[in-house]
Amino acid sequence: MGLGFRAGLPCLSAIDSFGPSMNKRLLISKIISQLVEELETWIKAAQAAHAESTHEQSKAENKYDTRALDSSYLAQGQSRQAAELEAALAAFNSLEATPFPEGSPVDVGALVELETSGQKSFYFVGAKAGGMEVLHENQEVIVITLQSPLGKQLDGKKQGDVVSFSLGGRSIQYRIAAIS
Repeated sequence: MGLGFRAGLPCLSAIDSFGPSMNKRLLISKIISQLVEELETWIKAAQAAHAESTHEQSKAENKYDTRALDSSYLAQGQSRQAAELEAALAAFNSLEATPFPEGSPVDVGALVELETSGQKSFYFVGAKAGGMEVLHENQEVIVITLQSPLGKQLDGKKQGDVVSFSLGGRSIQYRIAAIS
């Protein structure tokens, strides 16, 4: 199994700003770089588990010895994870860093700033790779998908809208401060 392709980083010539400093093209390129690193790690792990499962020392010594089978299952799981990362890379490589004009609803490709009690948090809506955290211009940005609980709440909402989440038995309201 191989990468299938090498991730090409998007052009960084145009500046998309989020607030005074967020460059969405650069953010996407950081997400792609992080996905490439994770993919390479998963591929190496899958190759190592596959090699272990087929190594002559992994042959069963008796009917209860399942080392080779366990290694084989591990290699399959790691290969599936690598395939998911390859799909995420393909999605982010084809993602345009287009700006969201004022009044646009949240959708894939949006960089969303939420605010509650004076605290700001940043989310990038991607087609895949939900849960990934990226440090970008001294801000933590979390990648979410529209299928995630937060993504479902934000889907179609616009700047100024308020969304509520239950966290630890209490409801917290967030205002959508910006969408870019």
